[in-house]
Amino acid sequence: MQKTMMKVAALAIAFLFFHVSNAKAQNDFNLNSITVSDIEFSEEFGNGGIFNFIRRDENVLKPKIEKEWTIMIFKNAKNNLERYGLKNVNEMEMIGSSDKVNIVVELGRMEGYDSFEGDWIGSRRYLILKDNNTDAVTSPIVQDLGKVDMGDWKHLVDFGKWAKANYPAKKYMLIVWNHGTGWIKHIKPLKNKGISYDEETDNHFTTPQLGMALNEIGKLDVYASDACLMQMTSIDYEIKDNITYIVGSEGPEPGDGYTYNTMIEMIVSNPEIMAYQAAKVLVDSYSNQYQDFNFAYTQSFIKTSTLPKFRILMDDWISAITKAGDKKTVKSAVLNTQNYTMKDNKDLYHFVSIIGDKTNNAAVKEKGEVLMNYIKENMVAYNRWNSSVSGWWSPKDYSNSHGIAVYLPEDSYDNDYDDLKWAKDSNWDEFIKWYLAK
Repeated sequence: MQKTMMKVAALAIAFLFFHVSNAKAQNDFNLNSITVSDIEFSEEFGNGGIFNFIRRDENVLKPKIEKEWTIMIFKNAKNNLERYGLKNVNEMEMIGSSDKVNIVVELGRMEGYDSFEGDWIGSRRYLILKDNNTDAVTSPIVQDLGKVDMGDWKHLVDFGKWAKANYPAKKYMLIVWNHGTGWIKHIKPLKNKGISYDEETDNHFTTPQLGMALNEIGKLDVYASDACLMQMTSIDYEIKDNITYIVGSEGPEPGDGYTYNTMIEMIVSNPEIMAYQAAKVLVDSYSNQYQDFNFAYTQSFIKTSTLPKFRILMDDWISAITKAGDKKTVKSAVLNTQNYTMKDNKDLYHFVSIIGDKTNNAAVKEKGEVLMNYIKENMVAYNRWNSSVSGWWSPKDYSNSHGIAVYLPEDSYDNDYDDLKWAKDSNWDEFIKWYLAK
């Protein structure tokens, strides 16, 4: 207490010294307005001491203010998506941060893809501010990091913690933007599972690493993967802790990804919106754009609080199926379930419904109905999809998309799946091994 009083006295003397000559002109000057937060903030300036603190720079005098939302976007454009990364940041600048919403971005680039914006190389962190130039990023560079590994999950942790510390808010949203491969990709299967591919370092986040990163970052009201194939049970269950809602796509996404100006405008215009509404904004702003283009797409968000009960209901259903012993029905359903780019990525609800329609076992039907109802009414909070006869990827029918995909191999099991929390806690891995066994 004594030290604090001494700081107040020193601060008062310093302010009187510098402001006495201007006191009459500056009627709003009031020593009583100095807070303990101001004093504590002054200590951040180290050897500069109190005289550095009271320099006439209003930005220095202001302590960090907690806003309604901080939206953090991790844009690893160190691959063939680089031009879309720059485009997306320019979209964000069409709206910019506000007095109640922070928009902070880390953007990474490498040689060999896009030469716009001076062809700079490395990673930069920006506080996104509004401008009228959609051809150049003009927001202030808060940090220029040089070359960093954006495929290292610990760097995502660093970004998340930095953003929270410097841009505090009541609610947080984190978007990881890049290529996504869900659980499995048949080409080089051991290498290509995950998200955030850095071609400069040949590194990326595996599903368990993404879970570790988000756990270290801490509370997030909304997490979104602006990437292909990431709305899967195995991924959502891995990252569920400390997150309220998870947004993602069962299927592929166009390179342009989210419509950032529309999404940000809806939140900046309504900064008090709840996390549920913000997650819906992500789904709708994305879906509306590709609906207008008549592209095939999927996008949904799930409530993480439902995942423990979902696992129990899933295990109950699995138990009924394995007791019935009808592998033929299961294998037929696997082959006919809605899939997404990779043949082993399939819609869970559709799979359960096919088995329910084909089986004669009353318990399987009953448990399946309970599970499907829970997915539709509780777990998947909001789901949108569109089919097309043409599009950026190919003609596609997504009419059996219900918001959550699952690993359903048709011919062989990948033992790496055993490392996931979903496999460890649920009986899904045993179920796969059961129906694949001869």
